[in-house]
Amino acid sequence: MRYLFLTILISMQLFASLEEITSFEADFTQSITDEKDKTIIYSGHIVALKPQNVKWSYKKPVEKYVYINKFEVTVVEPEIEQVIIRRLESNFDFFKIISNAKKIEENKYLAYYRDSKFTIIKHNSLIESISYLDEFENRVKITFKNQKQNQVIDTTIFKPIFSLKFDIIRD
Repeated sequence: MRYLFLTILISMQLFASLEEITSFEADFTQSITDEKDKTIIYSGHIVALKPQNVKWSYKKPVEKYVYINKFEVTVVEPEIEQVIIRRLESNFDFFKIISNAKKIEENKYLAYYRDSKFTIIKHNSLIESISYLDEFENRVKITFKNQKQNQVIDTTIFKPIFSLKFDIIRD
C-alpha cells in the first residue's frame, strides 16, 4: 500500500516536458487488477505542487484523502474516522525520478523506481495514463482527465485536515 501512494505520486507528474512541470491538477481513475483478473476501480481528484506536495482526493468507492510531502504520507479515512501517518525516506525526490523517464516511442515513456517499471502514455502535451505492476504484482493503471499544469496552487490544501476525534496511527 505504501508504494501504491508513492508510485501514484510519481505517475501523476509525468506530462508535457517532464522536467518543466511545477504543478498538476486532474481528475483520475485508477484500476487495480490482481492475478485472478479481479479489478477494483477508484476515482477522484489530484493536486500536486513541486517540489513534493500532493493531495489525492479519492471519492469512489470510498472517501479517502492522501497527503504526501517531502517527509511523510498522511491518509485520512473519514468513513472509519482514522488517520495513518507514515514517514518517508528523507532523500526521496519524486521530480528527479520523473526527469529520468526515457522516451521509448512516440508519446510513450518508461520510468524506473526501485524494482518497478512505469509506462507513461502522453496525448498531445499531457499525460494520459500510467501503468505499472505494484509490489503485490497487481496491474495498476491510472488515467487522467481535465488536466491542468503549471498553475498557481494555494499551498494550504496540502495540510491534512481531519477531526481530532479520529484515531491517529503513526507508522
